[in-house]
Amino acid sequence: MNARVPVEVFPPGEFLREELDSREWSQQELADILGRPPRLISEIISGKRSITPETAKGLGEAFGTGAEYWMNLESLYQLSKVKPADESVARRAVLYSRFPVREMVLRGWIKASENLDVLEQRFCEFFELKSIDMEPSLSHAARKTGEDVPPSMLQLAWLFRVRALAKQQVVGSYSRDNLIAAVSKLSALLSAPEEARHVSRILNDAGVRVVFVEALPGSKIDGACLWLSDDCPVIGMSLRFDRIDNFWFVLRHEIEHVLNGDGKDGGVIDTDVGGAAVSTSKAEILANEAAANFCTPRLQMDDFIARVQPYFSEQRVLLFAQRLGLHPGLVVGQLNRRLGRNDLLKRHQVKIRSSLIPFADVDGWRVSSD
Repeated sequence: MNARVPVEVFPPGEFLREELDSREWSQQELADILGRPPRLISEIISGKRSITPETAKGLGEAFGTGAEYWMNLESLYQLSKVKPADESVARRAVLYSRFPVREMVLRGWIKASENLDVLEQRFCEFFELKSIDMEPSLSHAARKTGEDVPPSMLQLAWLFRVRALAKQQVVGSYSRDNLIAAVSKLSALLSAPEEARHVSRILNDAGVRVVFVEALPGSKIDGACLWLSDDCPVIGMSLRFDRIDNFWFVLRHEIEHVLNGDGKDGGVIDTDVGGAAVSTSKAEILANEAAANFCTPRLQMDDFIARVQPYFSEQRVLLFAQRLGLHPGLVVGQLNRRLGRNDLLKRHQVKIRSSLIPFADVDGWRVSSD
């Protein structure tokens, strides 16, 4: 609701003159009452001086009106002298309340502009909106914090950035059979973090576009599967947790969504990588099972846990990983997930991002893909 604005606002001095006339006081007499110089009273009445809080208190005591009365008169008068606010202020407030404007500009996703019409148009283009009043939406299957929660605007911005970068890639036609074969090729890379450099090439050969976009602060999203068309899948990853086990789990998780065609007709809301929540989504359960089995084969893991628990010594874990041809960080990651722990042999959950991004389409981490 718009605030009411008086048609004409008079300076406080006019009201002060009326108070003096009604009491038949002279300016000198009021100055004596207040213990202030006569010039002060004269300048307030003539509009040459503003009423300060100290003067307002004195006038309130002298006339029995309270200091607030005189301060309000002064505030209304000063506001009346300011030209009406441009509607662009309200429009910018709406824009900033709806979208992560500052973060998107800082990341170069949106080019800054002093022209508000131009800026709004750029947001429409980014989110593929016909009007700035529309709500953005994008079908996808996303692995993020919070189950059964609609995607936040931070997450949507990240998803649209993934989509925009994926459109720039040139890959062959997607084949489900080729992607299944690609999974076998990827399983041969699990022994060392530097082998991740082959991921993009292998998936591109199967017709899957892959981009790595640094997550916006607070977005809490790990990966997503989306589609540019019915036969053009995209996998986006944020590498939010820079660990070898998390990377391969999320990647295989999203590959399963692609294989099953998830995310074409609506969002599949997934859970956080390390979250305690248990998903009830069939698509999510299948993706989690495929990812866990990819990182460490389930039958071998079940047998290892049954034989060794509760004493998972470092030597036993390393020997088990070596026997399977896996980096020990993958075994540690699955043990922590299965046992509900996050402290077991953490030093083996090595970083992987630096081995990956020189060989992939990347946005963030002070690297631009434009």
